[in-house]
Amino acid sequence: MGQQADTESSRRSPDEDEAEVQHFLDRMARALTAGDGRTVATMWETPALVVGDEMLMAVRTSAEVERFFSGAREQYNKMGITDTRADITRLTWATHRIAIVTVRWPYLDGHGEEVGEETSTYTLKRNQNGELKLCAAVMHGSAPRH
Repeated sequence: MGQQADTESSRRSPDEDEAEVQHFLDRMARALTAGDGRTVATMWETPALVVGDEMLMAVRTSAEVERFFSGAREQYNKMGITDTRADITRLTWATHRIAIVTVRWPYLDGHGEEVGEETSTYTLKRNQNGELKLCAAVMHGSAPRH
């Protein structure tokens, strides 16, 4: 087992790992701002856990993920937010298959100006097919632009 893990992890460079995580997060950003809950749901491994100061939620099915994120676009648009991007502030690979990534999501208005931000830390895991899936999210909260 150890040899297989060493072989798998040695095939990828740290830059390739970071690029893979960035691509995953960029895809999630596009789906969120488009209100595409179905795509977001395919990016989660269920059951999953979402933790915040005022919440602790187990997400049991892909349908729950889809319902939760299908309304995200409308909620953001009501706040004047039309876009975002994933700014990775920290990425650690706990194992060759598990990544812990902290992401700053700037809130962008229709002119591309930052009007606030939120930060989250995600645990991503490569499944048996080698695809990254989100299995835990810690919500740090949001802040207005100063």
